[in-house]
Amino acid sequence: MATGTEPPHIHTGVHDPSRAAIGPRHLRTDRWWLAPALTAAGLLAFVVYSTWRAFANADYYAAPYVSPFYSPCLAENCVPMEAGPNWEIFGSWWGLSPALLILVFPLGFRLTCYYYRKAYYRGFWASPPACAVAEPHRKYTGETRFPLILQNIHRYFFYAALPVAVILTYDTVLAFRDEDYAWGHMGLGTLVFLVNIVLIWAYTLSCHSCRHIIGGRLRHFSKHPVRYRLWGWVGRLNERHMLLAWSSLISVALADFYVYLLATGAFDDPRFF
Repeated sequence: MATGTEPPHIHTGVHDPSRAAIGPRHLRTDRWWLAPALTAAGLLAFVVYSTWRAFANADYYAAPYVSPFYSPCLAENCVPMEAGPNWEIFGSWWGLSPALLILVFPLGFRLTCYYYRKAYYRGFWASPPACAVAEPHRKYTGETRFPLILQNIHRYFFYAALPVAVILTYDTVLAFRDEDYAWGHMGLGTLVFLVNIVLIWAYTLSCHSCRHIIGGRLRHFSKHPVRYRLWGWVGRLNERHMLLAWSSLISVALADFYVYLLATGAFDDPRFF
């Protein structure tokens, strides 16, 4: 007999009548919640920091270093940089931070990245929170509806991320100057920029879209030995896509923070030679 106190019947997801009638939401006994919690905390920390720096519109250039958040600088209100990426495509009408003009491309690339989708789907939306743990949502529509259907433009953000990586490589070359723009010098900032650009390129090239572009449509690898070799190299990077995603995210934030410290006069850039 019904008493009126029974929980409402849910007939979707893991509670569908065709699934095994298991009372608990999951049978995991480990601390499964730790990974999505740490992921959410890490991503949230980066979002807060990058938002602050993007809107700051200050302390992003300390010769010869320019923050990767502000490169290239496309507005007229940019700080003049000797031989740096000053391209005044946007005139004086742009009064906001110039970082907002360029960050949309690397941000869009990471936001639609296959790994980052998994990370923030689990960390923020609990969809699902972890393997073998039921998600709280009654319906699952995947990425077939707005706004998640926009995730399918990831490949085009990959194309946009490539020239940004090239420009950051140019910035790294410029980092082999001193504060008076004389060539043949290397400071701690140069090393920071070198590590960052290596990780940026490794993450970009480890992208699933990059791997598919190189060899995904080939029917006979034997007829395309060069592309097959490149596909193998990208595949090895792709195996470490998660590690490279986090490493490059941390490195780009550290590079920006290093420039911020120099620009605010917190300390002087140590010189190796």
